Amino acid sequence: MLPLIVDTDTGSDDAVALLLAAASGLGDVRAVTTVAGNVPLATATRNALISLQTAGRPDVPVHEGCESPMTRALSTAQHVHGQDGMGDLDLPDPLGAAEREHAVDVLLAAPRRLPGELTLVTLGPLTNLAAALLRDRDLLRRYRHVYCMAGAADLWGNVSATAEFNVWVDPEAARVVLQAATPDQVTWIGWDVSRRDAVMTPADQLRLERIGTPMATFAHRVNRTVAEWARDVTGLSGYDLPDPVAMAVALRPELAVERERAYVDVALGDEARGQLIIDRRRSAPAPNLTLVRRVDETAFKQLLFDTCEGPR
Repeated sequence: MLPLIVDTDTGSDDAVALLLAAASGLGDVRAVTTVAGNVPLATATRNALISLQTAGRPDVPVHEGCESPMTRALSTAQHVHGQDGMGDLDLPDPLGAAEREHAVDVLLAAPRRLPGELTLVTLGPLTNLAAALLRDRDLLRRYRHVYCMAGAADLWGNVSATAEFNVWVDPEAARVVLQAATPDQVTWIGWDVSRRDAVMTPADQLRLERIGTPMATFAHRVNRTVAEWARDVTGLSGYDLPDPVAMAVALRPELAVERERAYVDVALGDEARGQLIIDRRRSAPAPNLTLVRRVDETAFKQLLFDTCEGPR
């Protein structure tokens, strides 16, 4: 199994990604770190604990991180994921609690103890990772690989006309990561992939409901408000799962059927805040990222269904 650290702003799709990480049999989650994004920090931590408990891994340590972006006020996505980030289902409190060690310290210390062994998957704004990079510029090289659910490589946004939420929330943090990244170390899976290859259609939702296990019911119900937002705002044929598809690529890299190596920057100004600036000219600087552009939709969804069914 792949040793993992997961950094998350746990909303409803993050919760499903944690199920994949903790219950698919492909990942060995060593720690979860939380960051403000979809919801405030304390809510993200609560939701991470609930998700791990649902996945049968309440033993995984959860560490709280940054409660606001590097330089900006926090803007959440509670209008998408519900005030509780989990579809406003009034879920019971988790049995466990967060550890005392700060998330940034965990991100720094863990790969020093196990150099080159741990894979980091980020599912929220890149604030924690950027804060860690400001203390250790070589941090990315200490991980086996870093996968980020971040950006929209086709400039089709979900929080603005051209920006994806995680990058938009803290574009300064995204730039810190981009300036330290290389395409052999860092892969971004953006909302363009989710919009095209990870939409749970009504037929997919029915299949998930019919599985009937606690994990399947949880995965579907927590995305209730996202389905309404997709219907009213993005126009997709169901709720999409950006964080789970990013996690699936980390767990099974062969699911990525189209990749691009490119030089990527991010816009910080108000007019295009969070938009990726991708230089594809021959004269562009050397690539700093691998961008996943398409994923095997059928195989991704089968992984989700199999995980929610549980051990056979």
